[in-house]
Amino acid sequence: MVRPTLAAQAQDIFARRTRVRARRRTCQYVEHPEPHLYRVQRGENSQIRVRSRESVKLSGGADAEGPAHEMRASSTAFGAALGGLVALAVGLGVGRFVYTPILPFMTAKLGLSPAAGGLVASANFLGHLVGALAAVWIPMPGGRRAWLLGALALSAVTTAAMGLTTAMAGFVVLRFAGGVASALAIVLATAIVLDRLTASGRSGLAWMPYAGVGAGIALSAILVAGLAAHDADWRTLWLANGALSLLGLLACAYLIDESTEAEREAAPAGETGAARGLPALVIAYGLFGFGYVITATFLSQLVRMTPEVAGLEAVVWLIVGVAAFPSVAFWLWLDRRYGNCTAFAAACLVESLGIGASAFETSTAAVLFAAVGLGGTVMGIVALGLIIARRMSGGDPRRIAAVMTASFGLGQIIGPAYAGYAYGIADSFRTPTLAAAAALLVAAALTARLRP
Repeated sequence: MVRPTLAAQAQDIFARRTRVRARRRTCQYVEHPEPHLYRVQRGENSQIRVRSRESVKLSGGADAEGPAHEMRASSTAFGAALGGLVALAVGLGVGRFVYTPILPFMTAKLGLSPAAGGLVASANFLGHLVGALAAVWIPMPGGRRAWLLGALALSAVTTAAMGLTTAMAGFVVLRFAGGVASALAIVLATAIVLDRLTASGRSGLAWMPYAGVGAGIALSAILVAGLAAHDADWRTLWLANGALSLLGLLACAYLIDESTEAEREAAPAGETGAARGLPALVIAYGLFGFGYVITATFLSQLVRMTPEVAGLEAVVWLIVGVAAFPSVAFWLWLDRRYGNCTAFAAACLVESLGIGASAFETSTAAVLFAAVGLGGTVMGIVALGLIIARRMSGGDPRRIAAVMTASFGLGQIIGPAYAGYAYGIADSFRTPTLAAAAALLVAAALTARLRP
């Protein structure tokens, strides 16, 4: 194979840059009555965009901002999406979900009952609800990015601190604070990153932040299994995952910089009213929160308590995370293909079948099916719910994300507490598991014919 000469390579680069400049000349950057806005006009299509903080200070108007703005938007979109992935891996994948694989170790050493374990989990979800409301109603001096990084720092600290106490009250307080952090993380990270992707025309990367939850679950599952294989106790497991979260915080601080937050797209004029079906979607999202969380909280403990599948404890949560990582892209593709809420309803139905099957069968195949069904749908439903709600609502995207997260959090509060006490009465997880499957079926029915 003949390698091109240096001169030929330079000529090719020059030709490509010439073509890019020619395409940019077809765009018109038109002044807007508001000084912080400008309009990009391509033929019959136009779009209102928000200038970065630095560009508002320029005296050259929209023309000085236009092409440079486009280049910055394109170059940082992937980095912002990757930053969102890391943020949700820390805030939810580790901060929220690592409790599931560590809970059996705490139960064995501390004698926690299912009711006590459910109470600790519900404290986390109560914090999730409070954090979602705080994301809307509390002013955020310093900007969304600073608050996002603060939330991730709080998540890392509370995760590590779980290994420094044995008091039930300490567990409840720490998991509550961790829940506040996880809610702030998902609301702020999705708002910042989706604004960035929309402004740069890279909405196809919207799946990436949500895939971070699966990545966080998988990484923390590997860490827990690896340390447990070397006889690490439950304290070490919490401390190690706190350190993992701290590394994620540093990566997120690098990937989501000030320019990522500054580039925001203005809502098109006239899109200020919410769609009629939005309340049904909010209710369905809360039912999903109740339905998924029972299995998500007690899956590892259930496997340990079942002799036929006890050997799967080290891998079952890893399977959940591995299934979750690519699933978001699939469910978003299905949503683009069929529209409306078809993909959301289908994912709820699939998850219901997986969870319901585990109530009647405890074989290896049934447990693996439940793990894949849970991991392969949970983050797809989270992503679809937030994205569809964003489409249906014409207001502040942070506000609708908080409303959806609050509904989700309310379902999560009820689920573990109910499951723990139901187990105490019947000495079985079958009844709460069937209740979870039924809630997911209702969520599917509510949204199957919904038209955003």
